Amino acid sequence: MSIKIGLEEHKKQIFVVDTFNDPQEALSNFKAGLYDLLLIDIKMPKMNGFELYREIEKIDDKAKVCFITAFEVYYKSLRELFPTVKVDCFIKKPIRTDDLVERIMMELVTS
Repeated sequence: MSIKIGLEEHKKQIFVVDTFNDPQEALSNFKAGLYDLLLIDIKMPKMNGFELYREIEKIDDKAKVCFITAFEVYYKSLRELFPTVKVDCFIKKPIRTDDLVERIMMELVTS
């Protein structure tokens, strides 16, 4: 929730943010083409972020994603689960809002 507040209240960029605490709820509310970028936490109950992304990819294979984690980057796990997917955006928590905004903008421009 703090990421949502930080992004929506950011003074230099305008963000509209949907948040879900339950990955299954996020999946059931996902609509192809609606989001510019998905920020998906890797560690969640019931379904991890990689599994959620795998399901989202079935709905929209063009969805842009950044994984968020408080742990070491799970790049090797990502490659094992998604050998053909080009996802290189990992954001380590904690992160300052300004740094997160900068990373989001970079991903939107380069992806």
